Amino acid sequence: MATKIKNDDKALAKAKPSAIDAGLRLLRELGVRVRETRARRGMTRKILAHDSGVSERYLAQLEAGEGNISVLRLHQIAGALNEPLSDLLREDSQKAVELTLIEQFLKRLPAQRLAEVRSQLIREFGSAESDRRRRTALIGLRGAGKSTLGTRLARALECAFVELDHEVEREAGTSLNEIFLLYGQAGYRRYERRCLENVVEQNDRVVIATGGSIVSEPGTYGILLSTCYTVWLRADPEEHMARVVAQGDTRPMAGNRESMDDLRRILSGRAALYGQADATIDTAGKTVEQSLADLASAVGAEKVTRRAS
Repeated sequence: MATKIKNDDKALAKAKPSAIDAGLRLLRELGVRVRETRARRGMTRKILAHDSGVSERYLAQLEAGEGNISVLRLHQIAGALNEPLSDLLREDSQKAVELTLIEQFLKRLPAQRLAEVRSQLIREFGSAESDRRRRTALIGLRGAGKSTLGTRLARALECAFVELDHEVEREAGTSLNEIFLLYGQAGYRRYERRCLENVVEQNDRVVIATGGSIVSEPGTYGILLSTCYTVWLRADPEEHMARVVAQGDTRPMAGNRESMDDLRRILSGRAALYGQADATIDTAGKTVEQSLADLASAVGAEKVTRRAS
């Protein structure tokens, strides 16, 4: 061990003064953190040495800020302390304390409340609210009316209308079916996220129609919630199916009973995710004009759509 420390000291000696200072400061802070964590756990150095497999002598050097420990040994110590390795290596102690308190609070919440909290945090601390409301994103299953209503809303607002799946096809240079065949679900998700980021970056005012499954990808859905005013266009499963067939896709009718069961399961499984939207518009049993009026009201564009009609 002594040889290892000497070699590390030689490496430090060749480094720039600023890097040396930063390294020594990190070692001192690490030593203090290990010592304080051990004390908080009520562990003697002897117990920590036994549980971690790191000698007492080396632990003493580490806690004094003199031990340039390897990642593997630090991992052993973190495990014995039951402390995340990242917490021992943190650089902003005040921020880390707050994060720890927040984490402890979240762990006490029922699992079903976590999505609600995440959604609220994204809205509160994502993009500025005024910027977010200039972008409208429509979510929901196929057949909800995203394309039809999105096109008309964008026309009334005199802004761009973007169908995200079309952007994915353009980016990939092939159809969605081919994307799934060539790259699988994961490949499609990568294209979807990249295209959403591009649309948001390039348009400060836009109406976006998303794919029905975007809510199933937490990272991408998080971007959508934090940068756009999201509206869930909801309908009954039967109406979703009827609209899909009316669009010329007769494939669901081949196994109608099974397809309806699948559709109900999907809608039920995604309901909580769709429910994180800023607004919900029920389009069941309504004309396009009625649904458009409801959508315009939800996004604060009633006057614009009335003038355009």
